[in-house]
Amino acid sequence: MEKLEIKETAQTPFVSFNGQTGEMEIKGRSIPEEADKFWLPVLSWFESFMLNPTDAVIIKLDFEYFNISSSKRILFLLYKLNELNINGKEVKVEWHYKTTDIDMYEVGQDYAYMVKVPFEFIPHKEMELVNI
Repeated sequence: MEKLEIKETAQTPFVSFNGQTGEMEIKGRSIPEEADKFWLPVLSWFESFMLNPTDAVIIKLDFEYFNISSSKRILFLLYKLNELNINGKEVKVEWHYKTTDIDMYEVGQDYAYMVKVPFEFIPHKEMELVNI
């Protein structure tokens, strides 16, 4: 299966899905004016991937911010991971967040509660400001 690569914009996240390795990543802001225009190709690609998935799937989610319409699509994707998990595939979500962004951490906790997929919460290593 071909890779899905979408470049990041000011309103949409970077997406990198590899159907050969099962490694997937979504990173950045997701505040598109037309959510379906951005998310439908992503979700369609994942539906195709589910027809012949890898034995292990890891998805790294690293959102700076997302709007309510994107949150619904993210949850839909997580439910699809749930289906893979139920069918015996090894599935894992890495939820990356800034230690200063409690809201994003809590959203990840909410998602983890809603699906039966293992979540790992990974705080960003924030750089210290150094006076020179």
